Amino acid sequence: QMLEDPDELAVLEEIQQELILQEQSVIEEYERSLQFDEECLNAMLDGLDASDKIICPVCRKNNLTVRSHLVFCQCGLYISTQGMTEGKLRSLLENTVTEHSHRCFYNPEFTVTSGMEEETSLLMSCPVSLDVRLWRGSV
Repeated sequence: QMLEDPDELAVLEEIQQELILQEQSVIEEYERSLQFDEECLNAMLDGLDASDKIICPVCRKNNLTVRSHLVFCQCGLYISTQGMTEGKLRSLLENTVTEHSHRCFYNPEFTVTSGMEEETSLLMSCPVSLDVRLWRGSV
């Protein structure tokens, strides 16, 4: 059926314009979503590039700063050390947690303790297996 009424043609053209605008809006939203996904992926990849950092075992959020005479974190962890390196600390943490995981399925918890001579130490404990390890700064 042919439409000959100019009013009907105007209504159809208006509907067509609305559909075009809706399609453009959907495309723009899709492009924004793609851009957001790309930004998230880039942020994750940047995090992987920083994988040589050691995550603080106490707060599990921040990276540890390791110097030969101290280990510290933004969360407040501060342990005096002697000759500590990132490699030594990473090895200590990985070996102890791995050893614990061979005997227990639960994740251990880490806290900072003060000894009798006010020497700060890192304590790993497990509420389930009663596995406790203490790292003094000189380790």
